[in-house]
Amino acid sequence: MMNMTNTLSEHSEPSIIVRNLTKKFGDFVAVNDITFEVKKGEIFGFLGANGAGKTTAIKMLCGLLYPTSGEAYIAGYNAFTQGKEIRKNIGYMSQRFSLYEDLKVTENIELFGTIYHLPKKILKERMNQIITRLNMESYADDLVRSLPLGQRQKLAFATALVHEPEIIFLDEPTSGVDPLVRREFWNMIYDAASKDVTVFITTHYMDEAEYCDRVCILADGAVQLIGNPEDLKQQLNVHNMDEVFFKFVKR
Repeated sequence: MMNMTNTLSEHSEPSIIVRNLTKKFGDFVAVNDITFEVKKGEIFGFLGANGAGKTTAIKMLCGLLYPTSGEAYIAGYNAFTQGKEIRKNIGYMSQRFSLYEDLKVTENIELFGTIYHLPKKILKERMNQIITRLNMESYADDLVRSLPLGQRQKLAFATALVHEPEIIFLDEPTSGVDPLVRREFWNMIYDAASKDVTVFITTHYMDEAEYCDRVCILADGAVQLIGNPEDLKQQLNVHNMDEVFFKFVKR
């Protein structure tokens, strides 16, 4: 697997700007005053245990949940006032739902392209590109539910990019797939980043955190640390990201 970490320009423009972002549900603080930036073309790992606040934060960044306070700009759009514009300019792949299993491969691609108002000619070109790139010619007319899990995950990722968004959010995209598919999936992530797509990814696999340009560790709704995986390991004098993660999460 090729590794693209540490290749970003220091002067890359941020695609995501978050300042003191907070979300409360009554007296419960789900996301507590978080601040960070993500550069264009960066692979940014968003890590945390279940209940850390990751999902709530991502929903705010995707324009699906209204923040309580703070600031957030996603692809230049304000999370408080321009949620609709944000959703038009990002891609999103969820672990739980990304494709319609009762539709064919081609029908899924066509549906998502139509949602993003792609002209028919462009949509047809991109559909052919996706099917060729994934070597899915023999699966094109099959129902998605009949595909192996790895093929479904790769198709979901490619479909989330069909409208060529500036940013893609990936919520545990490789959960449950075998190591070979995870490797292929990360090659697709690197390819997207090489084309200046910003990749914002959550994962429970700490070896995948090593592939990110930077990671952010969240605990109890608050940012614990942010940095390049290699730099963080050196600073904390540990051998892997598992040790970095548990050092902060178990405080």
